[in-house]
Amino acid sequence: DEIANIAPTEVPVLISGETGTGKELVARAIHDLSDRHDEKFVAVNCAAIPESTAESELFGHEKGAFTGAASQRIGWIEHAIGGTLFLDEISSMPLALQAKLLRVIEQREVVRLGSNAPVKVDFRLICATNEDLVAAVAERNFREDLLFRINTFELSIAPLRERQDDVALLFDI
Repeated sequence: DEIANIAPTEVPVLISGETGTGKELVARAIHDLSDRHDEKFVAVNCAAIPESTAESELFGHEKGAFTGAASQRIGWIEHAIGGTLFLDEISSMPLALQAKLLRVIEQREVVRLGSNAPVKVDFRLICATNEDLVAAVAERNFREDLLFRINTFELSIAPLRERQDDVALLFDI
């Protein structure tokens, strides 16, 4: 019910819950029920991106921006233009990248590494975490201003052990 209510809006959504609770399935359901359902759903696992390449992966880069940048690369944010960007395990994102993501959210534009030219971006943002982001803010591991921006609507997903009826549904997917 909450998914159906939030899907048609454009507000950022934060999905919280333990690992394995189906946060990405919920994000996909929101996307599929939204006006952006015909556009791309770009899922990025922030915990799986090496810190050394995270900025280039998310924001893209120009040819020659750094050693090994033999060609221009569009980042995940630009890939999501028109659709939905799902940032899984956002609590794993380094603080410096959190600041750059906040700027993208506020300005609705991205600047690739090695460029000064902003690129306008329009996407729905859905984030997920298995950590308590309020505690992460208190421990200075997560930016409070970013939490404020991504937490317009929060969905908390109960662990599967508390949703026995959903286990069979997951096997049908």
